[in-house]
Amino acid sequence: MSTISVLPSQIANWLSEQTRLSGIRFITEYPAVKKEIPLKRVTVAVGIGEMDIVDSFTANDEGVLVKNEYCRLANIKVKLAIHVPYSKGGATCHDVLTTIIDCLTFDTDLNVVESGCSGIKADRDTDAFVLDAYILMQADFCPADTTGLNFHCFLDKTLLCGSHIRDTVKHVTAEDKALWNAPVKIGSYTGTGAKSRSVKVGFKPTAVFVFCRSMPAAIADFSGSSTNCYVAAATQAGGMPGLSISSDGFSISSASDVNGSKNLLNALGMTYIYIALKI
Repeated sequence: MSTISVLPSQIANWLSEQTRLSGIRFITEYPAVKKEIPLKRVTVAVGIGEMDIVDSFTANDEGVLVKNEYCRLANIKVKLAIHVPYSKGGATCHDVLTTIIDCLTFDTDLNVVESGCSGIKADRDTDAFVLDAYILMQADFCPADTTGLNFHCFLDKTLLCGSHIRDTVKHVTAEDKALWNAPVKIGSYTGTGAKSRSVKVGFKPTAVFVFCRSMPAAIADFSGSSTNCYVAAATQAGGMPGLSISSDGFSISSASDVNGSKNLLNALGMTYIYIALKI
């Protein structure tokens, strides 16, 4: 609802930016803004009278109305209170209304379907003529339009199609897209010979696989009855000796011999390749 509540100010700001309406002060009906006393320039208060956002339908070749999937139709009734100083004459009220309607008709992507006004009255408190008027506008578009998120005016898709845009069942999130585009990170590091080290990959991996590029997975040392291992794997639940997952990558340590097996995951000068999974 916040987008709807700020719509009058968006309309007022947009109208203030139009060259043909220069010299006119646009304010919001609510919250009320104080006017000059006596009034020295044309002032227009903008408000929302009625607003409907409904499903959009298009007639097929047989004349049957078919619902446009996800598209929405908005009917917006804008209220205007046009205040004109006595010195400019009451006819200026109608001139201002006509110019505003022209701007909304020709300078936006909206359809102005109806407009009207009451009789001109005098406001002795501000020494001004006042004309109450309305403009009924229509907007029809889909959230998947390729023309961009915003109308060429003061409306945007969040207002009309927010429930669809925010539906994470129908739409994937930015995090989902990032995961799909880069589900795996592959990199390398050079061994330093240190007993432990950390390698950052920018996320907490679900699994990591590390191996030495120039060595086999393991080499048996028959003289010492041991095996030197140059490969290891780990998941968030645990891993092979010497390899564990951290919050932003993985850690390597010189683990104690296990059943005669010793890991060499940071041998000096050796190049190691790692594969870290996001999914």
